[in-house]
Amino acid sequence: MEITFLGTSSGVPTKTRNVSAVALRLLQRGEIWLFDCGEGTQHQFLRSDLRISQIKKIFITHMHGDHIFGLMGLLASCGLGAHAEKIEIYGPPGIEPYLKACMKYSYTYFPFGVKISTVEPGLIYEDAEYTVSCLPLKHRVTTYGYRVAEKDRPGPFNVEKAKKAGIPPGPLYGKLKAGETIVLDGKVFVGKDFCGPTEIGRKFAYCTDTIYCDNAVELARDADVLVHEATFAHQDAPMAFEKLHSTTTMAAQVALAAGVKQLIITHFSPRYAPGNPIQMKDLVAEARAIFPATVAAYDFFRYDIPRRR
Repeated sequence: MEITFLGTSSGVPTKTRNVSAVALRLLQRGEIWLFDCGEGTQHQFLRSDLRISQIKKIFITHMHGDHIFGLMGLLASCGLGAHAEKIEIYGPPGIEPYLKACMKYSYTYFPFGVKISTVEPGLIYEDAEYTVSCLPLKHRVTTYGYRVAEKDRPGPFNVEKAKKAGIPPGPLYGKLKAGETIVLDGKVFVGKDFCGPTEIGRKFAYCTDTIYCDNAVELARDADVLVHEATFAHQDAPMAFEKLHSTTTMAAQVALAAGVKQLIITHFSPRYAPGNPIQMKDLVAEARAIFPATVAAYDFFRYDIPRRR
């Protein structure tokens, strides 16, 4: 699991930061799950080593333009590029009529097919390897945060131990590796006895836009990585409360309360650009004073989520 930030600005793009988009690359599956799709996201793909053709799912937090204005353009480019597989889109109420109106009035057709799902709190997707859940956050419009959880996997299978036990190679090895119990010649063999320690699944949480809220803590509980907005510096908290955005310290408090391993802050107001009294290093320092394992994202910043040991 690898995260690439394609946009880290709040509200409007700047010379160095595009608006919100985060790509979660599932390397073993050759898939990209995109979180938000601000204006110009497809251009950011072209400037990275990510491939648009690998996008399989898109998760939208809310209907503000800096999170959705790039969605129609990206999908249209997928169509022109002969994208082979259906793209699944998840988002709040409004996402389906918005896209259908865009398609209607721009006369756009998606040959690869698009499945649009309006999310509700709880589990919204599950397969053999991953679950995705969402909860409402606290913003000016209906907004959801997302949590991706990789399922635990059995540890490495000990082939030599199986051979010594007299178990012949073949389908039985697959059953044991999956943790099943088998019976062979009257003997019972338990799968976990032939596997190393269980590989704990990784967890990724994405919370933007929101002021501090309990649901953000719940989504981030015990996560390996929390990506959380930090639009404002601590001294600008009155503005954060007015606009229902987070400060650096709010993001850090969520990470601390949730017990996450790593906090990555993003969605920064352009007011903290170079030359202004408060700059990025100050925002990072504020967050680290509460949660030391904090880094600030920048466009094309990449973070590989390590496996737990």
